[in-house]
Amino acid sequence: MPEPEDPRRTPQGVSYADLKHFVNADGQHLFCRYWEPEAPPRALVFVAHGAGEHCGPYDEMGQTLKEQSLLVFAHDHVGHGQSEGDRMNIKDFQVFVRDSLQHIDLMKGRHPDLPIFIIGHSMGGAISILTACARPNDFAGVALIAPMVRVNPESATPFKVFLAKVANHIVPSLSLGFIKSKWISRDQTQVEAYDTDELNYHGGMRVSFATQLIGASERIEREIPAITWPFLLLHGDVDKLCDIGGSHMMFDKAPSTDKKIKVYDGAYHALHHELPETAASVLKEVTGWISERLPASPSQGS
Repeated sequence: MPEPEDPRRTPQGVSYADLKHFVNADGQHLFCRYWEPEAPPRALVFVAHGAGEHCGPYDEMGQTLKEQSLLVFAHDHVGHGQSEGDRMNIKDFQVFVRDSLQHIDLMKGRHPDLPIFIIGHSMGGAISILTACARPNDFAGVALIAPMVRVNPESATPFKVFLAKVANHIVPSLSLGFIKSKWISRDQTQVEAYDTDELNYHGGMRVSFATQLIGASERIEREIPAITWPFLLLHGDVDKLCDIGGSHMMFDKAPSTDKKIKVYDGAYHALHHELPETAASVLKEVTGWISERLPASPSQGS
C-alpha cells in the first residue's frame, strides 16, 4: 500500500507533498510550475530552462503567455532547483529529454486536442531540439532563445574536447570552471538577481557534465538535416555562453520550410533577462510567433 504521506523532500527541505511535482522513470521527484489561463487554453507550451538555473525565472514569460490563453508548464530538470538529483550532474543527457517527454505526455493526457509548443533557453534549447526530434510530428513549433546547438569553438577545440573525454574516464568530478554570470545579461540587476538566487547552481561545472553537453551538441548536429518542424531562433551576437554560430548553422542546414532567425545586436546570453527593450522584444517575438501558429478558435471559424 502507498504511504499516507510522501516523506521525500526537496534539496531545500520542503516536502514534495506540498509542491506540484511528478516522479520520473528513475523515481526522482521533479518540481513543476504551471501558468494556467482562466479561459479554456488554446495550446500547451512547455518551457525548458538552462544549465544551473531553474524554472522560477520564467514567471514573466509564463504570465505573458497565460494572458494569451496558453497553458504554460515547466519543471526543474534533474539536479537543478527544487528537483532531486546530484547538482548539475547527469548520467546521460537523454534523461533531460526523457523527463521532458514524460511531462509533456502528462499534460497532453489532460488536454489531448491541443497543439503543443516548446520554448527552450541555453541548455534547455538543446533539450527542446532533441525532444522535438524524438517526436517530430507532435509539436506545432519550437522557440529557441540562445540555444546550445554547438559548444563554443574557442573554448571547445578538438584537443580540449578530447582531453575532456579522457578526463571524464579518470576524474569525472574535476571542475572545469564556473559560469561567469557577467555574461548572462547587460542588465546588472539581472546579473545580481542570478548571483543571489539560491536555487541557481553557483559551483563549478564538472568534466562529466561538460562531456554530456558536448555529446548533446554532437547529436543535434547529426539531427539538424532531418528537422522539418517549425522553429524560431533568437540569439544575441555578443553571447559568450552559447555560440551563435550554432543557431546560424541550424537555420542554414535544417530543411524546415517554417523557420525564422532574429539576431539581437550587442545582446548577451539570457535575452529574456536582457536590457528592458531587448527583453520586451523577445517576449513579443515569442508570443507573436506562437500566436501566428495557433488554429483559429471556434468563434473565429464560425
